[in-house]
Amino acid sequence: MSKIFLFDALREATDEEMQRDKSVFIVGEDVGHYGGSYKVTKDLHTKYGDIRVLDTPIAENSFMGMAIGSAMTGLRPIVEGMNMSFLLLAFNQISNNAGMLRYTSGGNFKIPLVIRGPGGVGKQLGAEHSQRLEAYFQAIPGLKIVACSTPYNAKGLLKAAIRDDNPVILFEHVLLYNLKDDVPKEDYSIPLDKAELVRQGSDVTIVTYSRMRYHVMQAVETLVKRGYDPEVIDLISLKPIDIQSIVTSLKKTNKLLIVEECMKTGGIAAEVIAQVNDNHFDILDAPVVRLSSQDIPTPYNGNMEKATIIQPEQICEAVELLVG
Repeated sequence: MSKIFLFDALREATDEEMQRDKSVFIVGEDVGHYGGSYKVTKDLHTKYGDIRVLDTPIAENSFMGMAIGSAMTGLRPIVEGMNMSFLLLAFNQISNNAGMLRYTSGGNFKIPLVIRGPGGVGKQLGAEHSQRLEAYFQAIPGLKIVACSTPYNAKGLLKAAIRDDNPVILFEHVLLYNLKDDVPKEDYSIPLDKAELVRQGSDVTIVTYSRMRYHVMQAVETLVKRGYDPEVIDLISLKPIDIQSIVTSLKKTNKLLIVEECMKTGGIAAEVIAQVNDNHFDILDAPVVRLSSQDIPTPYNGNMEKATIIQPEQICEAVELLVG
C-alpha cells in the first residue's frame, strides 16, 4: 500500500491501462502538454506522445463525437471534461450516440468509452462551474454512471471503466482531488455496479455518495457521541443503483436517510426513494428522508453557496428526528 492523492490515483490508473492496452488513449482540453486542469494526466504526454494524449480545441461536441467514433472502431478513448458542466455542449453525442449506438446497431458496435472529470460544488466557482450533472445523465439508456469518493475507489473504478465495453461516466468531485489515502500497489479494479458499506450500524441507514460521504461521516462522529448507531452506504454506482445493498441494510435499520449534493428535483435520491417505495415499502418504519441541495443555481458568495448544500449539522438533526 502507498498513500497517494486522489488525482494521482486516477493518473496511475490511466497510465497503467495505457501501458496494458495500446488502444487506450486520452482526449480533451489541456490534457497533453499542460497535464490536465487537476494534473490527472500530468507527464503522460511525454510518455505516450501526441496521438495517445490528444489536446483538443474548445469544441466539446466535436471531440466527443470523435471519441465515440473511435470507440466504434475498436479504440478505448478516455474523454476528460475540463469541468463536467462543459460536457452539456456534447449532450447530444453522449445521449443519442454513446448511449444508443450499441442498441440501434443491433449489437454490431461496442462503445468502450470513458467520460471523466471534475464536477460538484467547489469553493466559489460560480453557478456554471458548480453543477451536479449526475441527474442529467441518469435518465439516458445505455450509460453506466459511477462517482468516486476515495483514492482507492477512484483508481479501481477508472480501471474497471476503461476495460468495460460500454460507455461509463466517472464523476470526480473538484474538492476531493487532494484527498490522500492508501492505495494497493498491485493491480485491482472495482465493480461498476456495487455500493460500499462504509460503516455498520443498527439505527438508521444513511445513503450518500461523492463528497457528501465526508459530511455524513463528520455527522456520524457527533451522532455516535449522542448514542446513535448509523449505518452508512456510499452508493458509488449511480446507474445502475445497487438497490440490494440498501435493502439488506434496511432489513436491519428499517429507516432510510439519503444525503446528496445533487438537486432535490429529479435527483439521485428521488430515484432511490422510488425504487425503495415501489418494491420494498413494507420494510420501512418511517417515510424516507432526503437531504439535497436547493433547486437554485449555486451562488458565488461563499456563505450563500454553503447554505445551498447540506451540512453535517443538518444530517444530525435529520437522524435525530427520524430515529426519535
